[in-house]
Amino acid sequence: MWPRVNGLRVMELGTPDGMRAELNALVLAGRKTTTTGLLADYAQESEHLEHPGERLALLDDHGRPVAVIEITGIEVLPFDAVTWEHAHAEGEGFTTLDDWRAGHRRYWHALGTTAEDHTPVVCLAFRLVREAPDGGDG
Repeated sequence: MWPRVNGLRVMELGTPDGMRAELNALVLAGRKTTTTGLLADYAQESEHLEHPGERLALLDDHGRPVAVIEITGIEVLPFDAVTWEHAHAEGEGFTTLDDWRAGHRRYWHALGTTAEDHTPVVCLAFRLVREAPDGGDG
C-alpha cells in the first residue's frame, strides 16, 4: 500500500534525486497538471486507481507534504494512445509526443521496467488545491 498523510493517499512524482523537487516545483508553479504512471504499479502495491475529486498529499524527497492536489480526470490507455494534450500538460518541456514517449521509456527503463506501445498507463489530470506543508486535507 502507498503511504497516507493525514488520511490522504500520497503522490510522489519522479525519483528522490532532484527530479522530484523539480517536478513538485512545476506543480506549485501551475505548469504541471498531469502525470502518467504504469498500471502495473497499482496492482503491485495493492492500490486502487485515483478518482476525480480525490485529494492527494504531494510529497517531497523526504516524505514531507508540500501540497494538496485534487484529481480532475483519469484515463487508462495503452502507452502509444497517450495524447499530446496530456503529455504537454505534464509541463516537463517535451516538444513532441515522440520526445515525451522516449523520456518516459528512459525513466521507466532506469527503474527496471520496459514500456511497450501496448503497456497500460494511468493518465492523471489534477489541480493544485493549495500548498500544504502540514499535509492537511484542505
